[in-house]
Amino acid sequence: MFGIPQPGLQPNTFRFETEPLIAETGFREYDARWLFPQEINLTGMQALGLALGHFFRESGAEPTVVVGHDFRSYSLSIKHALTLGLLAAGCAVHDIGLALSPVAYFAQFALHAPCVAMVTASHNENGWTGVKMGAKPPLTFGPEEMTRLKQIVMSGEARPQSGGGYVRVPNMREIYLDAVTRGHRLARPIRVVAACGNGTAGAFAPEALRRIGADVIPMDAEPDWNFPRYNPNPEDLHMLHAMAETVRAEGAEIALGFDGDGDRCGVVDGEGREIFADKVGVLIARHLSARIPHAKFVVDVKSTGLFETDPVLKANGASADYWKTGHSYIKRRTAELGAVAGLEKSGHYFFNPPVGRGYDDSIVAAIAILEMIDAGDRTIAQLADDLPRTWGSPTMSPFCPDLRKYGVVDAITKEYCALEARGEKILGRNISRIVTVNGVRVMLDDGTWGLVRASSNKPSLVVVCESPVSEAAMRAMFHEIDARLQKFAEVGEYDQRI
Repeated sequence: MFGIPQPGLQPNTFRFETEPLIAETGFREYDARWLFPQEINLTGMQALGLALGHFFRESGAEPTVVVGHDFRSYSLSIKHALTLGLLAAGCAVHDIGLALSPVAYFAQFALHAPCVAMVTASHNENGWTGVKMGAKPPLTFGPEEMTRLKQIVMSGEARPQSGGGYVRVPNMREIYLDAVTRGHRLARPIRVVAACGNGTAGAFAPEALRRIGADVIPMDAEPDWNFPRYNPNPEDLHMLHAMAETVRAEGAEIALGFDGDGDRCGVVDGEGREIFADKVGVLIARHLSARIPHAKFVVDVKSTGLFETDPVLKANGASADYWKTGHSYIKRRTAELGAVAGLEKSGHYFFNPPVGRGYDDSIVAAIAILEMIDAGDRTIAQLADDLPRTWGSPTMSPFCPDLRKYGVVDAITKEYCALEARGEKILGRNISRIVTVNGVRVMLDDGTWGLVRASSNKPSLVVVCESPVSEAAMRAMFHEIDARLQKFAEVGEYDQRI
């Protein structure tokens, strides 16, 4: 129907309006991300929809699909183009309109639709678009599905099918808000800043928290696709610092930050201190493991070592499985192991029943965090102060081209594995363990560790470091890693660095 995608098509030309442009690099490990219109055009999105419908049928899934879009100036047009392709593939499309990614996942259950195609660039900056996809709730695509989808798209093998249909679902926001807040009521009105970064979450999060009895101070909650203050990303220090200023100015007990498509949650305490999501995850694990015997948690390789060493978790009989970073990886691993929850440093929280439905939802996570506070007589700041002290870096992302980043990580991994094999020291310490399930996590005998991996959704690497010894030891680990990375000409500037 659309043929094979053509490279190098230029806007404002006849070919750009009539042929599909789809950059191969947009097919990531577990979702799709492109710069629009430089890497994909609307005809390309139609071709993607046709191929996606073909894939649904090929995989044996009933081709009933939930579609939604995030709040960007071009997302509605892109969703319409994707929908046309799905219709051409014979899919029954349920359009929930402007939505968060977890609202789309929720709608799969509410509408009995096994498939989802959510148009969002998540926390990526303006100019990016993408699609999060799934065909088996609550799971989303992983590398195997993405590889096959890429083959279908780039070969142009998908063909139209009859039987497509379209239904507009006008009230999914209210259905979702009612479902996630029903049965939840705080014993006291915790004063909370709901920071939305002018993203889609502004239309959902403040209202959800009000419904459970929180005293909500909305912050940048009016959706504005220009993102005038900062990119809605609760891992970004610009957003975290803005949250800290507001929580102090308003005398709030906590600030909760929501990313662009509402599947991640960040935390700042009442003193204005950023609590990275992996530390919040330890607090949640403490809270849940005190109530659930032998609780198992899945955590990503970027996360704090406290999941293995925290004395409270040990006393509660809890265990942690360190797994690949990425919402689809952690989601799937949490389901496979029947874990109580999956917890990721980026702020994705995956609660299995009875807390959640297994997918990542920032509003469900925010409610769980507030209920954890409400269950005791302590603030989030006091709870965090009870954790063993560690010094951790933010998630840092030096630029590296998509076609080169995995090669750089492979080379760094070989370097560190060779050091371990020779028994050499790093920073004067022995290497205690190397984890290579996702990039390379190098752990020293004093508990200090550093991670290098390839970003799954942008042309960059990911670097994270932590030490239970001192901030100086954490920084030394970063400089050890950075010195090795700087030997590669393809590694560029960091988005932020310590």
